Amino acid sequence: MIKVLIVEDSQVVRELLTFILSADPAIQVIGTARDGREAVRAVREKKPDVVTMDIIMPNMDGFEATRIIMETTPTPIVIVSASWDPKEVKKTFRAMEAGALTAIEKPVGIAHPNYKKLSKELIRTVKLMSEVKVIRRRPQRQSEISGKSTAGMITAMAPELEVVAIGASTGGPPAIEAILSKLPKDFPAPLLIVQHIAAGFVHGFADWLANASKRSIKIAAHGEYLLPGCAYVAPDDFQMGVGSGRRIILSSSEPENGLRPSVSWMFRSVSEVFGKNAIGVLLTGMGKDGAQELKQMRQRGAVTIAQDRESSVVYGMPGEAVAINAAAYVLSPAEIAKFLSGLPRTKNERAMIQETRSGARE
Repeated sequence: MIKVLIVEDSQVVRELLTFILSADPAIQVIGTARDGREAVRAVREKKPDVVTMDIIMPNMDGFEATRIIMETTPTPIVIVSASWDPKEVKKTFRAMEAGALTAIEKPVGIAHPNYKKLSKELIRTVKLMSEVKVIRRRPQRQSEISGKSTAGMITAMAPELEVVAIGASTGGPPAIEAILSKLPKDFPAPLLIVQHIAAGFVHGFADWLANASKRSIKIAAHGEYLLPGCAYVAPDDFQMGVGSGRRIILSSSEPENGLRPSVSWMFRSVSEVFGKNAIGVLLTGMGKDGAQELKQMRQRGAVTIAQDRESSVVYGMPGEAVAINAAAYVLSPAEIAKFLSGLPRTKNERAMIQETRSGARE
């Protein structure tokens, strides 16, 4: 049995969540909490396998409760939130920064046409997240962030970088933010991002990422021209790739690995269009999405990076890439940011690196 603690200030919603989860024979609701303070105490006393966490609550909100739980009694936390409320969305992604695994839309009443869909998603997510082994979080001071020297790596880069493609799933939002926030303002290449996330949260994700990283973040639009330094996030229910003329392609083609958007679809498209002049980055997440296609990128001469085990919330996707030798480098988000930040940002810098490489060969 998967033991679940429900944290929700509305009695009506608490009862609805209890009804939905208790209907599955593999799940046992072992308690409820009306606010963050009760939640912190209940997690310590009841030791649930999963916590469903509301965000906006009296006394202590879901972000603060998540932060305390992950620092004291690490437990898989699923944020159950209203995806349309900007205040909730902002705190939802802050809670994911603090260690919550994922976010899903709050279920609606039985009479609503979306009831069955959202109920199934809640049950599926609780079951999946119960398998994640979480670790204790603590505030990370800047001085504690280590990074391997990238001086030797940069000379191996293609001199004409045209795009960076980043794919992530569970645990991805804070990893992506950690990378983008540390890139220089004059970073030379556009960035394409596929983040597996519940429907309805992608706009909130892009807004949060823009505020947190201080970069230009856009929801990708079909036919849009790729601009240097701008990050493009795949929208809900579309595959995202690139076509001729450096323009974004959005497609309603079939899901890959059960996913749309899929990292695999994006990596394959980037590999076909840009070849060696691309970087592929595969971050934390369940499953194998993107691993084989990262290998395809490497075989075509692109630089490929997988997140390391220690910093990954779930080592599924990057672990698979490492296992099949798809990743040239295995790095933490801080190290990935340092790697990318060391890239030449002007034609003169690229020419100097080419000269250095030519001289070394002679």
